[in-house]
Amino acid sequence: MPDREAVVLVLAPVGRDGKVAEAILREVGVASRVETSLADLVAGLDKAACAVITEEALLKSDRRGIAEWVEGQPAWSDFPFVLLTLRGATPDERLTELLGNVTVLERPFHPSILASAVRAALRARRRQWEVEAHLAERQKTHERQALLIRELHHRVKNTLATVQGLLGATARSTKNVETFYQSFSDRIVSLGKTHTLLTEDYWQTAPLHELLQNELGPYGVAGSRRIVLDGPSVELAADLAVPAGMAFHELTTNATKHGALSQANGRITVTWSVTQGEAGRTLVLDWVETGGPRVSVPERKGFGSTLLQRVLAQQCNAVVAIDYDPAGLRFHFEAPMPGERLVPSY
Repeated sequence: MPDREAVVLVLAPVGRDGKVAEAILREVGVASRVETSLADLVAGLDKAACAVITEEALLKSDRRGIAEWVEGQPAWSDFPFVLLTLRGATPDERLTELLGNVTVLERPFHPSILASAVRAALRARRRQWEVEAHLAERQKTHERQALLIRELHHRVKNTLATVQGLLGATARSTKNVETFYQSFSDRIVSLGKTHTLLTEDYWQTAPLHELLQNELGPYGVAGSRRIVLDGPSVELAADLAVPAGMAFHELTTNATKHGALSQANGRITVTWSVTQGEAGRTLVLDWVETGGPRVSVPERKGFGSTLLQRVLAQQCNAVVAIDYDPAGLRFHFEAPMPGERLVPSY
């Protein structure tokens, strides 16, 4: 709901009625503003809470503008008017029908009568503003739910495609059912951990540090520097987090079998940063292994290598470099980061 002041507009161009009404309202702490024409009053109605108008001011003016404004009110709005009539005169039905939500006061009146009528009108208008705010919040919630459903459909399709890809790739890279079962199960568990992080933020982002911690955390030793994760707090969009999480799993698995984590003195250091360029933000990450067995280029390319070199590059538009340094594997990764969330955060 936009910020509004509970100001009362007063239109009484003949005599002293305008100044008198303004003085009465000021005395009881109600903000008011005297307008000099009906057109000026109509122009201020959107930000006002009530209007006090004399009967003659309406009768002597072109009423088409105020008629259009009253007719064009949103569903939640029923703007309150106070119509001041002449003593002993019957209110003109055209005017009461025109204004709709109108309280008629006959002049002269006791100051407390006007103050009471205006206060009742202000209370009614505030309740209308509360309804407006409630409806706006409901609309935001509806839009958010629609976005979540669309994102869920997108994510489920991607997840099924990912599982199908894992199934085929694992089958091609293993030689027996037992090895297939273990490798496939480990990859599904890793994928599940990434999805758990994503569901905590409505399938939008996952913390990079948590993705790495899920894979490397079990191999860290309290008080040691065996696992070092160094970089700023970064949230990865879902379409980047899923393949990145799979890549970290494959790197970790390789490190435990053939790399730094296969020996007691081995270490893994992961550093990352975010750079800002003309095309937007880019994640730059380096995975460096030391203290493990001597590294050489593998004779055959398994699923892990394919994921790191091809899947990341294609799905994430990433730049990937793997260096089989004899002193330890080095993995370099650069990927563009989306600038906006699909679903707003609460």
